Amino acid sequence: MLSNPAVVESLVVFAIILCVHLVVWNQLSWCCIALAIQAFYVQHKWDRLLQTGGAVFQFRPSANSGVLPACMVIPLLGLALRERCEASGNVYFERFSMVVTVTGMMLALFLSLIALGITRPVPTNTCVIAGIAGSAVLYTAKKTLTVSEVIEVLEVLLIFVYLSLIVLYLLPRCFTPGEALVVVGGISFVINQLIKRSLNLAEVKGDPVNYFLPVVLLGTLLLGAIFAVLFCFMESETWVSSLFFHTMAAVLGLGIIMPWLSLLIRRHPIMWLLDFVTLSRTRLYLLAYWVLLAILASALVLHQNYKRTSGSKKHQASTVVRKYFHVIVVATYVPGLMYDRQLLHVASVACLAVFLLLEYVRYFRIRPLGQPLRQLLTLFLDERDSGPLILTHIYLLLGMSLPIWLFPGPCAPKGSLPGAGGLVPYAGVLAVGVGDTVASVFGSTMGEIRWPGTRKTMEGTATSVFAQIIAVAMFLIFDGALNLNASYAWVVGSIALVSMLEAYTAQIDNLLLPLYLFVLFMI
Repeated sequence: MLSNPAVVESLVVFAIILCVHLVVWNQLSWCCIALAIQAFYVQHKWDRLLQTGGAVFQFRPSANSGVLPACMVIPLLGLALRERCEASGNVYFERFSMVVTVTGMMLALFLSLIALGITRPVPTNTCVIAGIAGSAVLYTAKKTLTVSEVIEVLEVLLIFVYLSLIVLYLLPRCFTPGEALVVVGGISFVINQLIKRSLNLAEVKGDPVNYFLPVVLLGTLLLGAIFAVLFCFMESETWVSSLFFHTMAAVLGLGIIMPWLSLLIRRHPIMWLLDFVTLSRTRLYLLAYWVLLAILASALVLHQNYKRTSGSKKHQASTVVRKYFHVIVVATYVPGLMYDRQLLHVASVACLAVFLLLEYVRYFRIRPLGQPLRQLLTLFLDERDSGPLILTHIYLLLGMSLPIWLFPGPCAPKGSLPGAGGLVPYAGVLAVGVGDTVASVFGSTMGEIRWPGTRKTMEGTATSVFAQIIAVAMFLIFDGALNLNASYAWVVGSIALVSMLEAYTAQIDNLLLPLYLFVLFMI
């Protein structure tokens, strides 16, 4: 059984769940454990559906369903946030964290119901377990949430249902069921929160930086949805269509996103951004440094494509070459984390918008860059880019940025969390930038002993853990705000658990690993 990667992956996730509940135990903990047990059974059923080709939608091939690790991410995230906000005495964000937890559980239950509904014959035992877990979640939600909070959970669930149908239909083979749950569930929650705050402008308060992400994300996704519909009825590769695309993008940005952001931050976004960027010399130096790194990354792409077209028989970039970009991203994020996290927050959101727009240009073959982008990026594809979209670079950006975007600033009065919590913003750098990179490079070049049932090597995993520990030591030396307060054993154990998850998961590790490390550091 231990030679089955999905089983070992599940055991590692259960170990993380138990570690979380050794520290955090409240009225939702029993629900979380029950949800994990039923997700394990449902994953087994869905994996069988995927193997026999019985799934309704086309999911990413050569990967299991990933139901268990995906189902537990959002609930555990909510529990960890609640623990920190309760300790800081922030009642508003403590209640918000409860909503996050219950929302994650309801999304997971909905995904489980879909899996059981399309399974033939109907798995009776799994249905019973799912029914018990669902009853526990619903009963606890009724006892712990107010009526308005329950309505908010149902709103997110409704948005999730519609978005899931649209995304899985328009983008076949881009996601596993678990990845679709995390990505679409996160987008649904952001959309609901943005609509809620836009309808209650009188209550809008806080740092303008926090409104930058939801508005930009929703605006770029709305642009993609509009053109996905329009280009079903018209040719996208003509100059007329390309001009129409660029015009509509400008209209959406200047006519909808700018006014919307202006209402939320109560200033003109361009003027606010200029003041924000020029606030200190450090920000100007960081921006210049990031521009140089962007030029270096672009030069690397062009150089690798030149080598391919100059007669080389190698048609795909090696693992080592692809990890060059991880090194560049680490070099980008670490100075920002140490010197100006707010600027890094805004810059990463802007970079996400640029990546999404460039992917639209590539996917729709918008002139003049559409076809060149297709040729340049195909060199760096791997088996996970099996659908119509190329998402690897976007997942890399998300993995590095999510710990920064999710950092509970209102629950950290001094700007950082005590103990292992001080490493929370570095979770993406450690898990993706350092751990995944070192594991891939050393595993593919020097690894000989493979973990049972996988292509990952024990040498790669061990080197990954060691490299992340070295990185933590470097962060402690150069970032004076960090103070682990004798929580070194917890940090090492968290890194080791997440590294084992990296060795066995078939899901997008750039997406899952930072979130699990984030949760473990938070508690």
